[in-house]
Amino acid sequence: MDDVSEIAAVEGDVPQDFEPGKSRHCMLVTTNSYDEIQEELETEQTPQNNERRSSTGSTAKELENISAGGDHSEETKLEETETQLCDLSVVTNFPECDESRETLNSDDDFEYIQSSEWRHKKKHIFILSEAGKPIYSHHGKEDKLVTLMGVIQALISHIQNNNDTLRSIISGKHKFVFLQRGPIILVAVSKGHESIPQLMMHLTYLYNQILCLLTHKTICHIFENRRNYDLRRLLSGVEKFLDNMLFLMAHEPSFLLGAVRCLPMESNIRENVSQIIVSSCSKNKDLVFAFLVAKNQLITLVRMKKYFIHPADLHVLFNLVNASESFKTAESWMPICLPKFDSNGFLHGHVSYIDDKSEVCLLLLSVDRDAFFQLSESKTKIVEKLKKQNILKAITESVNNDKYEIGQVGIADLRHFIYKSKSTAQYTSPELETPYVTQKEQERLFGLYLYLHQRIHSASRPLKMLFYVGEKETMLGWVTTGFELYTTFEPLVTKLVAINAVNKLLRWIKKEEEKLFILIPSVF
Repeated sequence: MDDVSEIAAVEGDVPQDFEPGKSRHCMLVTTNSYDEIQEELETEQTPQNNERRSSTGSTAKELENISAGGDHSEETKLEETETQLCDLSVVTNFPECDESRETLNSDDDFEYIQSSEWRHKKKHIFILSEAGKPIYSHHGKEDKLVTLMGVIQALISHIQNNNDTLRSIISGKHKFVFLQRGPIILVAVSKGHESIPQLMMHLTYLYNQILCLLTHKTICHIFENRRNYDLRRLLSGVEKFLDNMLFLMAHEPSFLLGAVRCLPMESNIRENVSQIIVSSCSKNKDLVFAFLVAKNQLITLVRMKKYFIHPADLHVLFNLVNASESFKTAESWMPICLPKFDSNGFLHGHVSYIDDKSEVCLLLLSVDRDAFFQLSESKTKIVEKLKKQNILKAITESVNNDKYEIGQVGIADLRHFIYKSKSTAQYTSPELETPYVTQKEQERLFGLYLYLHQRIHSASRPLKMLFYVGEKETMLGWVTTGFELYTTFEPLVTKLVAINAVNKLLRWIKKEEEKLFILIPSVF
Protein backbone atom coordinates (compact mmCIF):
# COMPACT_ATOMS: atom_id res chain seq x y z
CA MET A 1 0.00 0.00 0.00
CA ASP A 2 1.53 3.27 -1.13
CA ASP A 3 -1.03 5.74 0.15
CA VAL A 4 0.92 7.32 3.02
CA SER A 5 -2.04 9.32 4.27
CA GLU A 6 -4.15 6.20 4.80
CA ILE A 7 -1.36 4.44 6.69
CA ALA A 8 -0.99 7.57 8.81
CA ALA A 9 -4.73 7.45 9.51
CA VAL A 10 -4.33 3.96 10.94
CA GLU A 11 -1.33 4.93 13.02
CA GLY A 12 -3.14 8.03 14.21
CA ASP A 13 -6.11 6.02 15.48
CA VAL A 14 -4.03 3.23 16.99
CA PRO A 15 -1.11 4.02 19.35
CA GLN A 16 2.28 2.99 18.04
CA ASP A 17 2.82 0.39 20.78
CA PHE A 18 -0.77 -0.86 20.70
CA GLU A 19 -0.77 -4.67 20.70
CA PRO A 20 -3.83 -6.63 21.85
CA GLY A 21 -2.71 -9.83 23.56
CA LYS A 22 0.65 -8.39 24.57
CA SER A 23 2.38 -9.74 27.66
CA ARG A 24 5.51 -8.62 29.45
CA HIS A 25 6.03 -12.19 30.62
CA CYS A 26 7.53 -14.51 28.02
CA MET A 27 5.94 -17.94 27.62
CA LEU A 28 6.83 -19.03 24.09
CA VAL A 29 9.89 -18.32 21.98
CA THR A 30 8.83 -15.41 19.77
CA THR A 31 10.42 -15.58 16.34
CA ASN A 32 9.38 -15.12 12.74
CA SER A 33 9.15 -18.53 11.06
CA TYR A 34 10.27 -17.09 7.70
CA ASP A 35 13.35 -15.48 9.23
CA GLU A 36 14.31 -18.77 10.88
CA ILE A 37 13.98 -20.74 7.65
CA GLN A 38 16.10 -18.19 5.78
CA GLU A 39 18.76 -18.35 8.50
CA GLU A 40 18.79 -22.15 8.34
CA LEU A 41 19.10 -22.09 4.56
CA GLU A 42 22.01 -19.67 4.72
CA THR A 43 23.81 -22.14 6.98
CA GLU A 44 22.87 -25.16 4.84
CA GLN A 45 23.86 -28.38 6.55
CA THR A 46 26.98 -29.88 5.05
CA PRO A 47 28.63 -33.03 6.48
CA GLN A 48 30.93 -30.74 8.47
CA ASN A 49 27.99 -28.78 9.84
CA ASN A 50 26.20 -32.01 10.73
CA GLU A 51 29.21 -33.25 12.66
CA ARG A 52 29.51 -29.93 14.49
CA ARG A 53 25.80 -29.93 15.30
CA SER A 54 25.87 -33.51 16.59
CA SER A 55 28.79 -32.76 18.89
CA THR A 56 27.27 -29.67 20.46
CA GLY A 57 25.80 -29.79 23.94
CA SER A 58 22.32 -31.19 24.43
CA THR A 59 19.94 -29.22 26.64
CA ALA A 60 17.89 -32.32 27.42
CA LYS A 61 21.09 -34.24 28.20
CA GLU A 62 22.31 -31.52 30.54
CA LEU A 63 18.99 -31.56 32.38
CA GLU A 64 19.11 -35.35 32.54
CA ASN A 65 22.62 -35.32 34.00
CA ILE A 66 21.55 -32.81 36.63
CA SER A 67 18.70 -35.11 37.62
CA ALA A 68 21.20 -38.02 37.90
CA GLY A 69 19.17 -40.07 35.51
CA GLY A 70 22.18 -42.04 34.27
CA ASP A 71 23.16 -42.64 30.66
CA HIS A 72 22.14 -45.13 28.00
CA SER A 73 24.12 -46.10 24.94
CA GLU A 74 23.05 -44.95 21.48
CA GLU A 75 22.20 -48.58 20.62
CA THR A 76 19.91 -48.85 23.66
CA LYS A 77 18.18 -45.57 22.75
CA LEU A 78 17.72 -46.81 19.18
CA GLU A 79 16.17 -50.07 20.39
CA GLU A 80 13.83 -48.20 22.76
CA THR A 81 12.76 -45.83 19.99
CA GLU A 82 12.21 -48.65 17.50
CA THR A 83 10.04 -50.57 19.98
CA GLN A 84 7.98 -47.47 20.75
CA LEU A 85 7.47 -46.64 17.07
CA CYS A 86 6.39 -50.21 16.30
CA ASP A 87 3.78 -49.94 19.06
CA LEU A 88 2.54 -46.64 17.65
CA SER A 89 2.25 -48.05 14.13
CA VAL A 90 -0.21 -50.68 15.36
CA VAL A 91 -2.58 -48.49 17.34
CA THR A 92 -2.59 -45.14 15.51
CA ASN A 93 -5.60 -44.25 13.40
CA PHE A 94 -6.32 -41.22 11.22
CA PRO A 95 -9.81 -41.44 9.74
CA GLU A 96 -9.68 -37.96 8.25
CA CYS A 97 -6.42 -38.65 6.41
CA ASP A 98 -6.84 -42.24 5.21
CA GLU A 99 -8.13 -41.15 1.79
CA SER A 100 -4.86 -39.39 0.99
CA ARG A 101 -2.82 -42.62 1.21
CA GLU A 102 -4.25 -44.65 -1.63
CA THR A 103 -3.05 -48.16 -2.40
CA LEU A 104 -1.38 -48.60 -5.76
CA ASN A 105 -2.67 -51.53 -7.78
CA SER A 106 -0.42 -51.16 -10.81
CA ASP A 107 2.63 -53.42 -11.07
CA ASP A 108 4.31 -51.00 -13.41
CA ASP A 109 5.90 -48.11 -11.48
CA PHE A 110 6.34 -45.95 -14.57
CA GLU A 111 2.77 -46.55 -15.66
CA TYR A 112 1.43 -45.30 -12.33
CA ILE A 113 3.64 -42.20 -12.28
CA GLN A 114 2.33 -41.31 -15.72
CA SER A 115 -1.31 -41.90 -14.69
CA SER A 116 -3.65 -38.91 -14.36
CA GLU A 117 -4.71 -40.16 -10.91
CA TRP A 118 -1.22 -39.56 -9.53
CA ARG A 119 -0.07 -36.63 -11.66
CA HIS A 120 -3.16 -34.48 -10.98
CA LYS A 121 -2.64 -34.32 -7.23
CA LYS A 122 -2.22 -30.70 -6.14
CA LYS A 123 0.75 -31.42 -3.92
CA HIS A 124 3.33 -34.21 -3.70
CA ILE A 125 5.77 -34.65 -0.84
CA PHE A 126 8.77 -36.97 -1.11
CA ILE A 127 11.26 -37.80 1.63
CA LEU A 128 14.35 -39.87 0.86
CA SER A 129 17.80 -40.52 2.19
CA GLU A 130 20.98 -39.04 0.75
CA ALA A 131 21.63 -42.41 -0.89
CA GLY A 132 18.26 -42.25 -2.70
CA LYS A 133 16.43 -44.70 -0.41
CA PRO A 134 12.70 -43.82 -0.20
CA ILE A 135 11.39 -42.85 3.24
CA TYR A 136 7.96 -41.29 2.66
CA SER A 137 5.57 -40.22 -0.08
CA HIS A 138 2.34 -38.34 0.60
CA HIS A 139 0.57 -40.06 -2.30
CA GLY A 140 1.23 -43.66 -3.15
CA LYS A 141 3.60 -46.25 -1.73
CA GLU A 142 7.30 -45.48 -1.61
CA ASP A 143 8.16 -48.84 -3.19
CA LYS A 144 6.41 -47.75 -6.38
CA LEU A 145 8.44 -44.53 -6.54
CA VAL A 146 11.98 -45.87 -6.16
CA THR A 147 12.97 -44.85 -9.70
CA LEU A 148 11.58 -41.33 -9.26
CA MET A 149 13.39 -40.84 -5.94
CA GLY A 150 16.57 -42.07 -7.57
CA VAL A 151 16.21 -39.33 -10.18
CA ILE A 152 15.69 -36.73 -7.43
CA GLN A 153 18.82 -37.91 -5.62
CA ALA A 154 20.85 -37.85 -8.84
CA LEU A 155 19.69 -34.32 -9.66
CA ILE A 156 20.63 -33.02 -6.21
CA SER A 157 24.00 -34.81 -6.29
CA HIS A 158 24.79 -33.32 -9.70
CA ILE A 159 24.14 -29.80 -8.43
CA GLN A 160 26.21 -30.47 -5.28
CA ASN A 161 29.13 -31.72 -7.38
CA ASN A 162 29.20 -28.24 -8.92
CA ASN A 163 29.48 -26.69 -5.44
CA ASP A 164 25.92 -25.42 -5.50
CA THR A 165 22.65 -26.17 -3.72
CA LEU A 166 19.31 -26.91 -5.36
CA ARG A 167 16.57 -24.92 -3.60
CA SER A 168 13.67 -24.62 -6.05
CA ILE A 169 12.51 -25.02 -9.65
CA ILE A 170 9.49 -23.37 -11.25
CA SER A 171 7.99 -25.13 -14.28
CA GLY A 172 4.66 -23.82 -15.54
CA LYS A 173 2.16 -23.99 -12.66
CA HIS A 174 4.36 -26.32 -10.64
CA LYS A 175 6.83 -25.34 -7.93
CA PHE A 176 9.55 -27.83 -6.95
CA VAL A 177 11.14 -27.13 -3.55
CA PHE A 178 14.12 -29.04 -2.14
CA LEU A 179 15.31 -29.13 1.46
CA GLN A 180 18.27 -31.18 2.69
CA ARG A 181 18.72 -31.74 6.39
CA GLY A 182 21.80 -33.85 7.02
CA PRO A 183 21.28 -37.24 5.36
CA ILE A 184 17.56 -36.56 4.76
CA ILE A 185 16.21 -34.96 1.56
CA LEU A 186 12.69 -33.50 1.48
CA VAL A 187 10.96 -32.43 -1.74
CA ALA A 188 7.64 -30.64 -2.30
CA VAL A 189 5.97 -30.43 -5.72
CA SER A 190 2.92 -28.16 -5.74
CA LYS A 191 0.62 -26.39 -8.16
CA GLY A 192 -1.35 -24.84 -5.30
CA HIS A 193 -1.35 -21.39 -3.70
CA GLU A 194 1.76 -21.86 -1.53
CA SER A 195 4.85 -19.79 -2.24
CA ILE A 196 8.34 -21.30 -2.23
CA PRO A 197 9.11 -20.09 1.34
CA GLN A 198 5.76 -21.49 2.52
CA LEU A 199 6.53 -24.88 0.95
CA MET A 200 9.98 -24.74 2.54
CA MET A 201 8.27 -24.18 5.88
CA HIS A 202 6.05 -27.24 5.30
CA LEU A 203 9.10 -29.40 4.61
CA THR A 204 10.78 -28.09 7.75
CA TYR A 205 7.77 -29.07 9.85
CA LEU A 206 7.76 -32.57 8.36
CA TYR A 207 11.43 -32.96 9.17
CA ASN A 208 10.78 -31.74 12.71
CA GLN A 209 8.05 -34.39 13.06
CA ILE A 210 10.61 -37.06 12.18
CA LEU A 211 13.09 -35.56 14.65
CA CYS A 212 10.40 -35.65 17.32
CA LEU A 213 10.65 -39.43 17.29
CA LEU A 214 14.31 -40.04 16.36
CA THR A 215 16.48 -36.94 17.12
CA HIS A 216 19.00 -35.42 14.73
CA LYS A 217 21.90 -37.16 16.42
CA THR A 218 20.31 -40.60 16.03
CA ILE A 219 19.59 -40.06 12.33
CA CYS A 220 23.16 -38.90 11.65
CA HIS A 221 24.56 -41.83 13.66
CA ILE A 222 22.52 -44.33 11.64
CA PHE A 223 23.58 -43.05 8.22
CA GLU A 224 27.21 -42.51 9.19
CA ASN A 225 27.45 -46.23 9.90
CA ARG A 226 25.03 -47.51 7.25
CA ARG A 227 24.63 -45.13 4.32
CA ASN A 228 22.04 -47.35 2.59
CA TYR A 229 19.96 -47.90 5.72
CA ASP A 230 16.19 -48.07 5.12
CA LEU A 231 14.81 -45.57 7.64
CA ARG A 232 11.30 -46.92 7.10
CA ARG A 233 12.29 -49.71 9.48
CA LEU A 234 12.19 -47.14 12.31
CA LEU A 235 9.39 -45.02 10.86
CA SER A 236 6.88 -47.78 10.11
CA GLY A 237 3.47 -46.30 10.87
CA VAL A 238 4.87 -42.83 11.46
CA GLU A 239 3.91 -41.81 7.91
CA LYS A 240 0.43 -41.30 9.36
CA PHE A 241 1.79 -38.54 11.58
CA LEU A 242 3.24 -36.87 8.50
CA ASP A 243 -0.07 -37.26 6.64
CA ASN A 244 -1.92 -35.67 9.52
CA MET A 245 0.50 -32.75 9.66
CA LEU A 246 0.05 -32.10 5.94
CA PHE A 247 -3.71 -32.24 6.47
CA LEU A 248 -3.48 -29.63 9.24
CA MET A 249 -1.09 -27.36 7.33
CA ALA A 250 -3.60 -27.19 4.46
CA HIS A 251 -6.07 -25.19 6.56
CA GLU A 252 -4.58 -24.26 9.96
CA PRO A 253 -3.10 -20.70 10.13
CA SER A 254 -0.93 -21.65 13.14
CA PHE A 255 1.82 -23.15 10.96
CA LEU A 256 1.81 -20.18 8.59
CA LEU A 257 2.01 -17.67 11.45
CA GLY A 258 4.42 -19.57 13.69
CA ALA A 259 1.90 -19.13 16.52
CA VAL A 260 -0.36 -21.16 18.80
CA ARG A 261 -4.09 -20.81 19.21
CA CYS A 262 -5.42 -20.75 22.78
CA LEU A 263 -8.77 -22.16 23.77
CA PRO A 264 -11.07 -19.19 24.54
CA MET A 265 -11.63 -19.31 28.29
CA GLU A 266 -12.22 -17.01 31.25
CA SER A 267 -8.84 -15.94 32.61
CA ASN A 268 -9.64 -16.90 36.23
CA ILE A 269 -10.45 -20.48 35.18
CA ARG A 270 -7.24 -20.73 33.15
CA GLU A 271 -5.21 -19.39 36.09
CA ASN A 272 -6.82 -21.90 38.46
CA VAL A 273 -5.96 -24.74 36.10
CA SER A 274 -2.33 -23.63 36.00
CA GLN A 275 -2.11 -23.40 39.78
CA ILE A 276 -3.57 -26.88 40.17
CA ILE A 277 -0.94 -28.29 37.82
CA VAL A 278 1.84 -26.47 39.67
CA SER A 279 0.70 -27.67 43.10
CA SER A 280 0.08 -31.25 41.94
CA CYS A 281 3.51 -31.54 40.31
CA SER A 282 5.53 -29.81 43.04
CA LYS A 283 7.39 -33.02 43.91
CA ASN A 284 8.43 -33.68 40.31
CA LYS A 285 11.72 -31.78 40.27
CA ASP A 286 12.64 -33.09 36.81
CA LEU A 287 9.46 -31.88 35.11
CA VAL A 288 10.32 -29.37 32.37
CA PHE A 289 6.96 -28.66 30.68
CA ALA A 290 3.29 -29.37 31.37
CA PHE A 291 0.53 -28.69 28.83
CA LEU A 292 -3.22 -29.01 28.78
CA VAL A 293 -4.50 -29.24 25.19
CA ALA A 294 -7.88 -29.62 23.50
CA LYS A 295 -8.67 -29.71 19.76
CA ASN A 296 -5.19 -28.44 18.80
CA GLN A 297 -5.67 -25.48 21.14
CA LEU A 298 -3.62 -24.65 24.21
CA ILE A 299 -5.53 -24.43 27.49
CA THR A 300 -2.51 -23.77 29.68
CA LEU A 301 1.26 -24.17 29.74
CA VAL A 302 3.51 -24.50 32.79
CA ARG A 303 7.28 -24.52 32.36
CA MET A 304 10.50 -24.82 34.32
CA LYS A 305 11.63 -21.31 35.12
CA LYS A 306 14.74 -21.23 32.92
CA TYR A 307 13.28 -22.85 29.84
CA PHE A 308 10.91 -21.77 27.06
CA ILE A 309 9.27 -23.70 24.26
CA HIS A 310 9.07 -22.78 20.59
CA PRO A 311 5.64 -22.69 18.85
CA ALA A 312 7.00 -25.13 16.24
CA ASP A 313 7.63 -27.68 19.02
CA LEU A 314 4.07 -27.22 20.25
CA HIS A 315 2.77 -27.83 16.73
CA VAL A 316 4.71 -31.10 16.58
CA LEU A 317 3.31 -32.12 19.99
CA PHE A 318 -0.24 -31.16 19.04
CA ASN A 319 0.05 -33.22 15.86
CA LEU A 320 1.39 -36.19 17.83
CA VAL A 321 -1.62 -36.06 20.14
CA ASN A 322 -4.19 -35.24 17.47
CA ALA A 323 -3.09 -38.06 15.19
CA SER A 324 -2.86 -40.92 17.68
CA GLU A 325 -5.93 -42.75 18.92
CA SER A 326 -3.84 -44.83 21.33
CA PHE A 327 -3.43 -41.94 23.77
CA LYS A 328 -7.20 -41.89 24.32
CA THR A 329 -7.36 -45.42 25.68
CA ALA A 330 -4.59 -45.43 28.30
CA GLU A 331 -1.80 -43.41 29.87
CA SER A 332 1.24 -43.46 27.58
CA TRP A 333 4.96 -43.04 28.18
CA MET A 334 7.33 -42.29 25.31
CA PRO A 335 10.56 -40.46 24.41
CA ILE A 336 9.84 -37.15 22.69
CA CYS A 337 12.36 -34.86 21.02
CA LEU A 338 11.47 -31.17 20.74
CA PRO A 339 13.56 -30.12 17.71
CA LYS A 340 13.70 -26.40 18.52
CA PHE A 341 14.33 -27.02 22.22
CA ASP A 342 17.00 -29.64 21.62
CA SER A 343 17.24 -31.62 18.37
CA ASN A 344 19.80 -34.05 19.82
CA GLY A 345 18.10 -35.20 23.02
CA PHE A 346 14.91 -36.77 24.33
CA LEU A 347 12.51 -35.65 26.97
CA HIS A 348 10.17 -38.31 28.33
CA GLY A 349 6.48 -37.68 27.93
CA HIS A 350 3.52 -38.82 30.00
CA VAL A 351 0.44 -38.43 27.78
CA SER A 352 -3.13 -38.96 29.01
CA TYR A 353 -6.66 -37.62 28.70
CA ILE A 354 -8.44 -36.18 31.72
CA ASP A 355 -12.06 -36.32 30.54
CA ASP A 356 -14.43 -39.10 29.49
CA LYS A 357 -14.96 -37.67 26.00
CA SER A 358 -11.19 -37.81 25.27
CA GLU A 359 -10.93 -34.17 24.23
CA VAL A 360 -8.69 -32.65 26.92
CA CYS A 361 -5.15 -34.04 26.88
CA LEU A 362 -2.47 -33.59 29.55
CA LEU A 363 1.20 -33.75 28.52
CA LEU A 364 3.93 -33.87 31.14
CA LEU A 365 7.52 -33.76 29.83
CA SER A 366 10.33 -34.79 32.16
CA VAL A 367 14.04 -35.53 31.88
CA ASP A 368 13.64 -38.54 34.19
CA ARG A 369 13.02 -41.67 32.11
CA ASP A 370 11.79 -43.53 35.20
CA ALA A 371 9.18 -40.97 36.24
CA PHE A 372 6.10 -42.63 34.72
CA PHE A 373 4.44 -43.72 37.97
CA GLN A 374 5.31 -40.48 39.71
CA LEU A 375 3.76 -38.46 36.88
CA SER A 376 0.78 -40.78 36.78
CA GLU A 377 0.13 -39.94 40.43
CA SER A 378 0.43 -36.23 39.63
CA LYS A 379 -2.09 -36.65 36.81
CA THR A 380 -4.53 -38.32 39.24
CA LYS A 381 -4.14 -35.42 41.68
CA ILE A 382 -4.73 -32.88 38.90
CA VAL A 383 -7.96 -34.57 37.80
CA GLU A 384 -9.21 -34.89 41.39
CA LYS A 385 -8.60 -31.21 42.11
CA LEU A 386 -10.19 -30.12 38.85
CA LYS A 387 -13.31 -32.12 39.68
CA LYS A 388 -13.41 -31.04 43.31
CA GLN A 389 -13.25 -27.34 42.40
CA ASN A 390 -15.75 -27.85 39.55
CA ILE A 391 -13.15 -26.61 37.06
CA LEU A 392 -13.23 -29.71 34.86
CA LYS A 393 -16.85 -28.91 34.04
CA ALA A 394 -15.86 -25.33 33.15
CA ILE A 395 -13.07 -26.67 30.88
CA THR A 396 -15.52 -29.02 29.15
CA GLU A 397 -17.93 -26.14 28.54
CA SER A 398 -15.12 -24.06 27.06
CA VAL A 399 -14.13 -26.95 24.77
CA ASN A 400 -17.73 -27.36 23.61
CA ASN A 401 -17.93 -23.62 22.91
CA ASP A 402 -14.41 -23.16 21.60
CA LYS A 403 -15.41 -20.99 18.62
CA TYR A 404 -16.84 -17.52 18.44
CA GLU A 405 -18.76 -15.90 15.60
CA ILE A 406 -17.75 -12.86 13.61
CA GLY A 407 -21.06 -11.26 14.58
CA GLN A 408 -19.80 -10.94 18.15
CA VAL A 409 -17.23 -8.43 16.93
CA GLY A 410 -20.01 -6.12 15.75
CA ILE A 411 -18.35 -4.76 12.61
CA ALA A 412 -20.41 -4.49 9.44
CA ASP A 413 -18.97 -6.04 6.26
CA LEU A 414 -16.27 -7.97 8.19
CA ARG A 415 -16.40 -11.67 7.26
CA HIS A 416 -13.33 -13.13 8.94
CA PHE A 417 -9.90 -12.29 10.38
CA ILE A 418 -6.69 -13.83 11.71
CA TYR A 419 -4.77 -11.92 14.40
CA LYS A 420 -1.35 -12.81 15.82
CA SER A 421 0.28 -11.20 18.83
CA LYS A 422 4.02 -11.33 18.20
CA SER A 423 5.13 -10.96 21.82
CA THR A 424 3.16 -14.02 22.94
CA ALA A 425 3.31 -16.02 19.67
CA GLN A 426 -0.43 -16.64 19.97
CA TYR A 427 -3.23 -16.05 17.45
CA THR A 428 -7.00 -15.93 17.33
CA SER A 429 -9.66 -16.12 14.61
CA PRO A 430 -13.45 -16.61 14.52
CA GLU A 431 -15.39 -19.51 13.08
CA LEU A 432 -15.74 -19.61 9.30
CA GLU A 433 -19.26 -18.66 8.24
CA THR A 434 -21.18 -18.00 5.01
CA PRO A 435 -19.95 -17.93 2.27
CA TYR A 436 -17.02 -20.03 3.54
CA VAL A 437 -18.96 -23.12 4.61
CA THR A 438 -17.96 -25.56 1.86
CA GLN A 439 -14.52 -27.16 1.66
CA LYS A 440 -13.92 -25.56 -1.73
CA GLU A 441 -14.63 -22.05 -0.42
CA GLN A 442 -12.56 -22.61 2.71
CA GLU A 443 -9.61 -23.74 0.60
CA ARG A 444 -10.03 -20.69 -1.62
CA LEU A 445 -10.07 -18.34 1.38
CA PHE A 446 -7.00 -19.96 2.92
CA GLY A 447 -5.28 -19.61 -0.45
CA LEU A 448 -5.97 -15.86 -0.32
CA TYR A 449 -4.50 -15.68 3.18
CA LEU A 450 -1.43 -17.49 1.86
CA TYR A 451 -1.17 -14.89 -0.91
CA LEU A 452 -1.46 -11.96 1.52
CA HIS A 453 1.10 -13.50 3.83
CA GLN A 454 3.70 -14.23 1.16
CA ARG A 455 3.31 -10.76 -0.42
CA ILE A 456 3.72 -8.98 2.91
CA HIS A 457 6.69 -11.15 3.94
CA SER A 458 8.38 -11.08 0.54
CA ALA A 459 12.15 -11.10 1.00
CA SER A 460 12.69 -8.85 -2.03
CA ARG A 461 9.94 -6.34 -1.20
CA PRO A 462 8.42 -6.68 2.28
CA LEU A 463 5.24 -4.67 2.88
CA LYS A 464 3.73 -3.10 5.94
CA MET A 465 0.19 -3.11 4.60
CA LEU A 466 -1.56 -4.68 1.61
CA PHE A 467 -5.10 -4.08 0.36
CA TYR A 468 -6.40 -6.73 -2.03
CA VAL A 469 -9.52 -6.44 -4.18
CA GLY A 470 -10.95 -9.67 -5.54
CA GLU A 471 -14.14 -10.79 -7.24
CA LYS A 472 -15.76 -12.20 -4.11
CA GLU A 473 -14.09 -10.27 -1.26
CA THR A 474 -11.65 -7.54 -0.34
CA MET A 475 -8.83 -8.21 2.08
CA LEU A 476 -6.45 -6.17 4.20
CA GLY A 477 -3.17 -7.41 5.63
CA TRP A 478 -1.25 -5.32 8.15
CA VAL A 479 2.00 -6.15 9.94
CA THR A 480 3.59 -4.04 12.69
CA THR A 481 6.36 -4.68 15.20
CA GLY A 482 3.73 -5.96 17.63
CA PHE A 483 1.18 -7.92 15.61
CA GLU A 484 0.06 -9.40 12.30
CA LEU A 485 -3.53 -8.98 11.11
CA TYR A 486 -5.25 -10.44 8.06
CA THR A 487 -8.90 -9.47 7.45
CA THR A 488 -11.61 -10.42 4.94
CA PHE A 489 -14.45 -8.04 4.00
CA GLU A 490 -17.43 -7.89 1.67
CA PRO A 491 -16.41 -7.33 -2.00
CA LEU A 492 -17.43 -3.65 -2.28
CA VAL A 493 -15.62 -2.39 0.83
CA THR A 494 -13.20 0.48 0.13
CA LYS A 495 -9.72 0.85 1.50
CA LEU A 496 -10.69 3.60 3.93
CA VAL A 497 -13.70 1.66 5.25
CA ALA A 498 -11.48 -1.40 5.76
CA ILE A 499 -8.91 0.65 7.68
CA ASN A 500 -11.57 2.11 9.98
CA ALA A 501 -12.95 -1.39 10.56
CA VAL A 502 -9.48 -2.66 11.47
CA ASN A 503 -9.20 0.02 14.15
CA LYS A 504 -12.48 -1.15 15.70
CA LEU A 505 -11.41 -4.79 15.41
CA LEU A 506 -8.15 -4.17 17.27
CA ARG A 507 -10.03 -2.53 20.11
CA TRP A 508 -12.44 -5.48 20.29
CA ILE A 509 -9.53 -7.94 20.49
CA LYS A 510 -7.97 -5.78 23.20
CA LYS A 511 -11.22 -5.91 25.16
CA GLU A 512 -11.36 -9.72 24.89
CA GLU A 513 -7.61 -10.40 25.20
CA GLU A 514 -7.71 -12.06 28.64
CA LYS A 515 -10.12 -14.65 27.26
CA LEU A 516 -8.40 -15.18 23.91
CA PHE A 517 -4.74 -15.25 25.02
CA ILE A 518 -2.56 -16.55 27.84
CA LEU A 519 -1.08 -13.33 29.24
CA ILE A 520 0.41 -14.59 32.50
CA PRO A 521 2.47 -17.78 32.11
CA SER A 522 3.00 -20.16 35.03
CA VAL A 523 6.29 -21.70 36.17
CA PHE A 524 7.24 -24.58 38.45
